[in-house]
Amino acid sequence: MQQRTIGQQHVSAIGLGGMPMSIEGRPDEERSVATVHAALDAGVTLIDTADAYHLHADEVGHNEALIARALRSYGGDTSGVLVATKGGHLRPGDGTWTKNGDPAYLKQAAKASAQRLGVDAIGLYQFHRPDPAVPYAESVGALAELLDEGVIRMAGISNADVAQIDEANEVLGGRLVSVQNQFSPRFRSSLGELEHCASLGVAFLPWSPLGGIANASELGSAHAAFQDVADAHGVSVYQVTLAWELALAPVVVPIPGASRPASVRDSAGAADLELSAEEVARLSAA
Repeated sequence: MQQRTIGQQHVSAIGLGGMPMSIEGRPDEERSVATVHAALDAGVTLIDTADAYHLHADEVGHNEALIARALRSYGGDTSGVLVATKGGHLRPGDGTWTKNGDPAYLKQAAKASAQRLGVDAIGLYQFHRPDPAVPYAESVGALAELLDEGVIRMAGISNADVAQIDEANEVLGGRLVSVQNQFSPRFRSSLGELEHCASLGVAFLPWSPLGGIANASELGSAHAAFQDVADAHGVSVYQVTLAWELALAPVVVPIPGASRPASVRDSAGAADLELSAEEVARLSAA
């Protein structure tokens, strides 16, 4: 599979988002493990998770533990797989999401994540979402300390604007390697952040790159140009969408969520789909 770079590590151009395997509507563990294994078989070497990807209040880290079990049970070599996790976003179990950007909490959360993942140091740890109650620099400062202490190997941020990207990179002493923001045909307001990451050489990881669980099935009907290009290539509209995102900048690494082996195999195929400059321009204007 085509490769891209996060920090100094090469990863597959298409990653796997683990959230659908642990929240509302999640499948049984057997199918989830099969999905992770299918991703690995397809050449995926970036898996995205978070301690907040769980359903009930008493199962924090459900997805992290699931990913760790899936990797351990895989028959092939997983030494080149980068598992990226996040902290600072919480689910109290009633369907809502809350935030905690307290530095002490983030450091504790990262160490708990490392334990669930079964690693000495987390490959990539990202501050999940800004907490208005805590100065942003203080939250990101916890990541700098985690880097210095060797708890994490690389640091990133999520759901950040351009100013926060610059602030985080300054706090981290130039060690910011990734920004994970929502981006898709239906959600393009973070294009400025994508372009800013490209100018910095920082990886941009679109979450919900196909429009989110509730909207992905309508992608082709809601965005006719994407369906037209898909029909011309004889592939799914999802492959075209991911290939378009890859074409926007060499720092883009989409992380589509999946809970079925067939879905992740289809997404992985986007890395080998070449769109013409005219098609990229048409989709960008659509």
